[in-house]
Amino acid sequence: MKARKEKFKEYTEKFKTMHDVFDDFTNRTIFKLMSEGRFRGLESPISIGKESNVFSALTNEGKRVIVKIYRLETCDFNRMYDYIKDDPRYTGLKDKKRKVILVWVQREYRNLMNARDAQVNVPIPIAFSNNILGLEFVGRNGSIAPKLKDSIPKNKKQFFDKIIDSIRKLYKAGLVHADLSAFNILNFDEAPVFIDMSQATILKHPRAEEYLERDVRNICIFFRKVGLKVNEKSTLRKIQK
Repeated sequence: MKARKEKFKEYTEKFKTMHDVFDDFTNRTIFKLMSEGRFRGLESPISIGKESNVFSALTNEGKRVIVKIYRLETCDFNRMYDYIKDDPRYTGLKDKKRKVILVWVQREYRNLMNARDAQVNVPIPIAFSNNILGLEFVGRNGSIAPKLKDSIPKNKKQFFDKIIDSIRKLYKAGLVHADLSAFNILNFDEAPVFIDMSQATILKHPRAEEYLERDVRNICIFFRKVGLKVNEKSTLRKIQK
């Protein structure tokens, strides 16, 4: 136990100087997940998002995973609450900033599980605790799969059709991604992988259809820019039929 604590301290000291993530609450949560054997330590930073910092980590078996840490002090609470407030799965959160953030993590885990059940290609959720989410590492040879914006598919039409099919599967399962763009789709071996599912919204949400239209618009705009002729209205009809 002493050796594990020393190793934990080594990792947190290393990364707290680089990123404003490791408050005491987060440190305790990381140690809890390490003690449970979820991973043995953070490996390297991958990205800094709007609300979270993403790291790679290694399990005790040497398998690489993703550790997503939501920043408790700098998260956009109002944005998060706007998505959650009309979700009947989560009620009574008004003016409870920290609780909204913790529910946000649970929500992403749950949305990922639902997406997997709908046979949509998303990272496998491994575990969550407080403001930390563990995920499958999507990549090869230690390198994370590139985002669509950085890796134009060889067959644009086929890739586009796969994205629309995934949106349709989510829709049939009662979910809308609600923040879909070339920034949160990975291109892994010429197949799309949806990421950042925390804001995914059930169809009962009053703005679900608006979010769906925005998702389709973002994807169509991107593919038109790379030379593919696509139409938003006809694409939307394919999803909703």
